[in-house]
This record gives sequence, structure tokens and C-alpha cells, in this order.
Amino acid sequence: MIYGISLVLLSIIAVPSLILSKKPNAAELLAKVEPYQGWIGLVFCFWGIWGIVFTFLNIGWLSSAPIWWATLLAGSLVEAGLGFMLGYGQINKLFLGNNSKAQEKAAAIRQAIAPKQGKLGVLGLIVGAWMIAASFIFM
Repeated sequence: MIYGISLVLLSIIAVPSLILSKKPNAAELLAKVEPYQGWIGLVFCFWGIWGIVFTFLNIGWLSSAPIWWATLLAGSLVEAGLGFMLGYGQINKLFLGNNSKAQEKAAAIRQAIAPKQGKLGVLGLIVGAWMIAASFIFM
């Protein structure tokens, strides 16, 4: 359930235009989070990567709980992607600062994902809500 809640919160941060169109008074709350967006993205990027690794370490769940395994994998992939998008500046500064080839590869990945950030955020909301519901159903 924690993965689902965190994915929903991350998706809300990632698609502020969608939230602002529904609730205009949310602008001040999102403005408070904006200075920490890079660090939040960095943490969620690593948490999503760990989720992907965790999913493949528990590939045995594919035979006993295939829906939950696929849900966990999908949520982790979306979380890693959104985390990368939000934390790109911090990742670039902290980990890729001395390696120009790695910076170029990261920039290429970011350019490929950037136009899809809104769709990825909406997918994150859907998958996060499903993860919350699935944790009650399957556990």
C-alpha cells in the first residue's frame, strides 16, 4: 500500500497542470513543494529502481500472484520514470557531474520521456490507485 500512496503523491507533484485545472487553490501548496522537487524525484527514482529489482528478485510471485507482481512492476517502472523526470537536476549534479557521456545519455532519456510526463503522471495516478486497492484485495 505504501508504494501506491507514494506513487499517487509523486504523480500529483509531476502533473501540476492537471491538478491546478481542477483545484486552483492548490497552486500555493505545489509552490511550497517546488524547491524540494529535485530531492523528492531523486529519492523516488531510486525507490522505483529498487522496486524493479525487488520485483525481479521475487519473480516466483508470477506463479502465485501474477496480478500483484505485474502491478508492482508497473508501479515501480512509473515511479522510476517520474522520479527521474523530477530529480533530473539533482541526478545530473550529484552523480553525472564529471562524466560527459553519462550526461549526454541522461539528457537523451529525459528528452524522450519529457513530452510524456503528463501521461506518465496520469498513469501513475491510475496505477497508484490500483496498487492501493489491490493491497486490500490480494493481501
